[in-house]
Amino acid sequence: MNEAVIHLHPPGRLAALVGNPNAGKTALFNRLTGSQQKVANYAGVTIERKEGRLALPSGKTVRVLDLPGTYSLTPRSPDERITCEVLLGTAQGEKRPDLVVCVVDATNLRRGLRLVLAVKRMNLPCVVALNMVDLAHNRGIRIDSEALATELGVPVVTTVAVQGDGDASLRELLERQEIWQPTRTLMPVPTPPGDELPDHERVRTLLERLGLGDVAPHLASDRIDRIVLHPVIGPLLLTALLFLVFQAVFAWAEGPKSLIEDSASWLGEQVGAFLPQGLLRSFITDGLIAGVGGVLVFLPQVLILFFFILVLEESGYLPRAAFLLDRIMGGVGLSGRSFIPLLSSFACAIPGIMATRTISNPRDRLVTIMIAPMMTCSARLPVYALLIGAFIPQRRVGPGIELQGLVLFLLYVAGICGSLAVAWILKRTTARGMPRPLMMELPTYHWPHVRNVALGLWQRAVIFLRRVGTIILTLTVALWVLASFPAPPAGATRPAIEYSIAGLLGHGLSVLLAPIGFNWQISIALVPGLAAREVAVSALGTVYALSSVKDNAAQALTPIIASSWSLATALSLLAWYVFAPQCMATLATVKRETGGWRWALVMAGYLFALAYVASFITYRVALALGWG
Repeated sequence: MNEAVIHLHPPGRLAALVGNPNAGKTALFNRLTGSQQKVANYAGVTIERKEGRLALPSGKTVRVLDLPGTYSLTPRSPDERITCEVLLGTAQGEKRPDLVVCVVDATNLRRGLRLVLAVKRMNLPCVVALNMVDLAHNRGIRIDSEALATELGVPVVTTVAVQGDGDASLRELLERQEIWQPTRTLMPVPTPPGDELPDHERVRTLLERLGLGDVAPHLASDRIDRIVLHPVIGPLLLTALLFLVFQAVFAWAEGPKSLIEDSASWLGEQVGAFLPQGLLRSFITDGLIAGVGGVLVFLPQVLILFFFILVLEESGYLPRAAFLLDRIMGGVGLSGRSFIPLLSSFACAIPGIMATRTISNPRDRLVTIMIAPMMTCSARLPVYALLIGAFIPQRRVGPGIELQGLVLFLLYVAGICGSLAVAWILKRTTARGMPRPLMMELPTYHWPHVRNVALGLWQRAVIFLRRVGTIILTLTVALWVLASFPAPPAGATRPAIEYSIAGLLGHGLSVLLAPIGFNWQISIALVPGLAAREVAVSALGTVYALSSVKDNAAQALTPIIASSWSLATALSLLAWYVFAPQCMATLATVKRETGGWRWALVMAGYLFALAYVASFITYRVALALGWG
């Protein structure tokens, strides 16, 4: 048995980080391990496993495992179950830790110490990292770590995970040989005979002995919450905040967007003037520059959206938003706990679907998965921005209210309303388990760390550019090939693309899509757009570049579609993208999370049906209003 364990796991001692959510556990993990991290999944499940290597000053190496956050060792979700199984040594393919580092929020000892007592009962070597002591000091909380160590019977060190040397004391502690031994050198203060108190009573008594029984709450956060969580003012503030975010997405991005657009056009002109007429020139100007440049132009808007999401997350506002929406979501059969996964889906449905692992109710988790793709992810933003920029005029409809930002806001609202409607239907047609009240932590407010926001924006930019350089570039090149061959017959009078494989495919699909106002160019773009939504923009750029009769086709896509499409067609395409599941990676994630293709296919079927119906109604109403 021991030989098998040695074979399955790399050599070196294993220290597992355990702590409540929002205790700074992952920040401490990042501080300890830096870039020496490996991310995978636990065996048999899709829960993310993060392991890193810590090089100690003595030259020794320690493997550090960042376990999912938990409030207790009585699991209520798949994430918490993994933490318990790893600590018990029953997790498939996992070695039982040699040491447990309990990361405790110094500003909330009462909750964190309950978990420490539970871990101690597992007879594993254990130390406590008292994190965020700087915030505790700012609030007048003074903790005697030596006295706390005596009370608990385990070593206690203080850390500040967000500071450069904030993990120094923990590193020094891990050098000590005795902490890795099952027998503790520190013994807890004996309790009176028969005093078998529950953990919360033991923690209360312990804190009273340390003079921390009456620690005052964070009054500033309480004062802010009286306004932010007000039953009337709170939802109005949330609506206004989201509205301002979408206004900024257009207003702030106009300058950099125009710069990228002009640069792409200039590059196309220069390449077109340098290369002779032929396939190579068409490939570079009509394929690469027109396709990739058509997507790259929306990078500023994506970054602005993520800037606001990161700031709201860093400040501690997002859990408040979940609390505010709990009543609304309860009306459709969900709880506020579904809010965080759904909010994550505004960035990308994939991490949003993976975040549903924290939902303990299986029925609520499945419903949240099924409606997550209807949240307006960042991949939809290039499509929305293209159509809004082409068909919605730049004008103000009120003080500081841009019409384009208002339309974008309404598209986001449409996705939210559609998802709530689907959840309401599922509530009426599926068995609902025992209602579970929303219990979640409201962290204290604090100013966002500039470094964390900047790092988050950099990561999003890298992800976006990587998609442009891999998936989008590959599909753009593939579409150019399909749109360029075979060559048109002699005496052909129409653009060459209409005689190509892509042109024939587009004309065939347009028969099915004509009732919702889609022409053959849109029909072509939707096919590669199945891989990723934003690919449709690069596909349209390539299709219209090859359809152009001008010598230089490298020009901005927005004015081309503005002159080629009717407003009814544009609105119909917007309605299509509100619902259509045009992302194969999302469907693959649903298959992985639900354990089979059944729910992934159900999702694809009902979302494509919704998209077609919504587009049909939108197109017909628009025609009736004379917008054709």
